[in-house]
Amino acid sequence: MGDLKRKVIGNLNDPKLPYDYMNRPYGTVPMDKTRPRFQWVSEVAYKNVHRIVARGYDTTELMERGYGLVDVLFIDFQARIPLIEEEKMLNYIMILALEDGLSMPAMLSRIVARSRTFLTQACGASILAFGHAYGAYSAFGNMLMENLAKVATEGKTIEQVTIELVREKLGDPALGVSDLMLKDPAAKRIFARAKKLGVAGEYINYTKAIVKAAQQMSDHPIDLDMLGATGAAMMDLGFTPEAIWAILAITRSFGAGAHYIEEVEREGMTRLGQELTSKEYYDGPQDRPVPRLANRDKIARPAQTHSPAEWKKYFEERKRLYGSGFVIIEEVEDPSEKT
Repeated sequence: MGDLKRKVIGNLNDPKLPYDYMNRPYGTVPMDKTRPRFQWVSEVAYKNVHRIVARGYDTTELMERGYGLVDVLFIDFQARIPLIEEEKMLNYIMILALEDGLSMPAMLSRIVARSRTFLTQACGASILAFGHAYGAYSAFGNMLMENLAKVATEGKTIEQVTIELVREKLGDPALGVSDLMLKDPAAKRIFARAKKLGVAGEYINYTKAIVKAAQQMSDHPIDLDMLGATGAAMMDLGFTPEAIWAILAITRSFGAGAHYIEEVEREGMTRLGQELTSKEYYDGPQDRPVPRLANRDKIARPAQTHSPAEWKKYFEERKRLYGSGFVIIEEVEDPSEKT
């Protein structure tokens, strides 16, 4: 860690401090033998009563030197201090990701807030909404890496790999290309910013090729969206798809926390049963009397069918019964299978 008796950093020699910062002990305190030993081993960080050290850097000294939150993200996930341009790029992305207005994750935070819960529960519910519709960064990033690897392992050209990918994935939310950003320039600005800062690399270039191929194959207007823009830009900064998902989900939780606080302060809590559903917003079967148990056999209907034609007829009827699950005809692919 260099000269431990080096010149004083910031105000760490202030006599008002309750201890001598420059002469405090390094390493860990003696192991407590009165309880079972803690078994986890980590190269990410350690701490004792005097310091927290991440990838070898004392976090207090990082702050005193003037490094910021974005710098520590690079240290934690990549064990390195980033270039100024890289720090600016990630800061740019995180600002765009932090707040998304009254989107579904924000609304979930507000709904949970009304149930007299803790802020962390509301933010957790918001983050859990990050499925393929909001942040399939793991699926997107691993898709890019797998397909770029085919260029080396299978001898294919970038053009061939890109066309095959788009043919297979066109319309998939994890492709990073959709009709979500046709009027919003934010996604394209991320790539422009990366180019201006000199941090655009192979993943941005490959994503641009994917967008071009998808636009040629699509039967309606589509363009780069925020998933593709943020995912590719952060991969060019050296982050893995899993790290991207973690960083941006927690970044969005800051905004979700603000929505929780506003909901509680402006609207208050909702007591159980206080808000009722109006019948005007109900479009199911009309009110009907509950039959006697003795008449069950006269009105009961079996679930089983006995011929393909009968099954088809019954299935089409069930598809009109919203809330039954019969309209859902396929499952969303689990992105964890690719991680």
